[in-house]
Amino acid sequence: MNLIRIALERPVAVIAGVLMIVMFGFVALQQIPIQLTPDVRKPNLSITTHWPGAAPAEIEREILNRQEEVLKGVEGVERVVSTASTGRSRITLEFQIGQNMDRAILLVANRLDRVIGYPEEAQRPQIQTRGSEDNPIAWFVVTRLNGNSRPVHTYGDFIEDFVIERMERLEGVSGTNFYGGSAKELRIVVQPAEMAKYGLTIPAVIAALQRANIALSAGEVNEGKRRYVVRFEGELTATSAARSVLIRTIEDKATGRVARVTLGDIADVRFGYKDPTASIRASGHPALVFNVLRDTGANVIEVMGRVRTKVAELNRTVLNPAGLHADQVYDETDYIHSAIALVTQNIWVGGVLAALILLLFLRSPRATLVISLAIPVSVIGSFVAMAALGRSINVISLAGIAFAVGMVVDAAIVVLENIYRLKEQGKPIRQAAYEGASQVWGAILVSALTTVMVFIPILVLELEVGQLFRDIAVAISVSVILSLLVAVTLIPALANWLLPTRRAPADETRPAPAPFRLPLPGIDHFARLFAWLILKFTELVVSYRILAFLVAATVCGGTAFATWKLLPKLEYLPTGNRNLVIALSLPPPGYNLDTVTEIARSVEAELRSYLAPEGAVEQRRVSGVAALAERFGVWLGLNEKSGAPGGRRRFRAFSSSRATR
Repeated sequence: MNLIRIALERPVAVIAGVLMIVMFGFVALQQIPIQLTPDVRKPNLSITTHWPGAAPAEIEREILNRQEEVLKGVEGVERVVSTASTGRSRITLEFQIGQNMDRAILLVANRLDRVIGYPEEAQRPQIQTRGSEDNPIAWFVVTRLNGNSRPVHTYGDFIEDFVIERMERLEGVSGTNFYGGSAKELRIVVQPAEMAKYGLTIPAVIAALQRANIALSAGEVNEGKRRYVVRFEGELTATSAARSVLIRTIEDKATGRVARVTLGDIADVRFGYKDPTASIRASGHPALVFNVLRDTGANVIEVMGRVRTKVAELNRTVLNPAGLHADQVYDETDYIHSAIALVTQNIWVGGVLAALILLLFLRSPRATLVISLAIPVSVIGSFVAMAALGRSINVISLAGIAFAVGMVVDAAIVVLENIYRLKEQGKPIRQAAYEGASQVWGAILVSALTTVMVFIPILVLELEVGQLFRDIAVAISVSVILSLLVAVTLIPALANWLLPTRRAPADETRPAPAPFRLPLPGIDHFARLFAWLILKFTELVVSYRILAFLVAATVCGGTAFATWKLLPKLEYLPTGNRNLVIALSLPPPGYNLDTVTEIARSVEAELRSYLAPEGAVEQRRVSGVAALAERFGVWLGLNEKSGAPGGRRRFRAFSSSRATR
């Protein structure tokens, strides 16, 4: 099947096929997820176990050693890294590339179930996977409205029940993290005088509470044809039940009377909240913080739209009536929009510049139009392949498309130049279009294949670098392949249709008139001078071998030296400019929470003059709040606000503090 001849004989079918590619490309563009960077799945699992108040040595002895003993035989594990810190242990399991992580999680969970004898205060182990989608796409702070004097940390249960639960049900949201709230607890404050009066000790009271606060099966009772299961429910869920717990029974031997001492006789029993271990402040006010994580492959733009709508609804129906308000302090879509807009702008500018360069050299608007059509067809058509392969629109894939803008016109230029050359020799435009494309299609095929072959290792690589750069490989490879098809089908058809048919001269002995080219004074003179210098230099290099050797050595040596001297700094991914400043202050070890909070307030006082006034500008503060749960010290984030009155830069500040040990 001769594809070039079919394209010349059926140009309408070619145009229809091109329009279908463009149409499906636009449809695919609406369906492809949009995010900042590609999803990178690391075959790692982290197991975290909390034991409040325990020392690292105790955690290593009672938790880590037992867990490591059962996890060392998990299939596919290449490395196990364990850390013990105050109140927490963490084990990181690194698996082989290509490991089925769903199966790995199941195996690890089954192994952990074998561990018995955890300390009573230790919590259940938590298993988490690690990936790029684990980074929060939004952070929110919950502050009190004017007139609400209730401590903000006491709203922890309220936020978890009415806010966090509803946020996690949103489509595209995989989970949330909540910080700053204190759990509700039953507090028993003993009175030493009353305990001494009845001769009681703290261990005796604790033992009595442990005996009373249990729920267990007491066997079964058979009565006739019925069987009844007996169960003892003694969990203390109300203050009245706790006050009636029997601590001691005293019998008067003289009278035989029995006196009972209950918990209510020696202690004050009431519900309260745990003492906070961290203090979060937003713009100088106490606050609670939660973030939102997206599902793998979810469109960040769409998820953020649902999140904003839900938060606005919660503010109106739940939070404001309770004297609270949630304010968004970080939005990943802001940076995504700016980054994608910048790359998109580069694509447009690159395409326009490529068309101008073609016009400058070809001096033919029709020829320039024919070649320029290869750019949008190849670029837009690549979105179909990206959607079919499950890729996403991100800065990596858009960078690949930007690179491809200058590459997709190469094949079209070669084909059109050959067609134009044959037409100048006097051949009919239809014959010139066929022969011009037929003569060079093999060369442009090899050129396209060499470009695609470079990216094949990236397409099949399962390592993290393969996952990261697979989008750019797909974008460039598909664009180049489409440009090859465009060059052998659309370019000949359009050349046969758009390029002017050359008329033979009346006198056959006279040469045909040269086509009209728009003169460009200055540029034409410089081009002729440059071409003359290049030809003369080439003649000299070809004539003298020593000169040729010196030129080759100079070019290679100069390139190597420039590469070594001007090599930029190496980093994983460019951080970009997010107008974000993070400052971390570590107070001396041993400071309690009140002292650390005072340090944070002193920093706030220094920065108060830079805070944006309420309502003056859109409040876009920062997140980075994960440090409050992982680090000790003072955390302070600033988000630059430009355009403040008088040209002065203003900031929104967020800080959190935690007692150090």
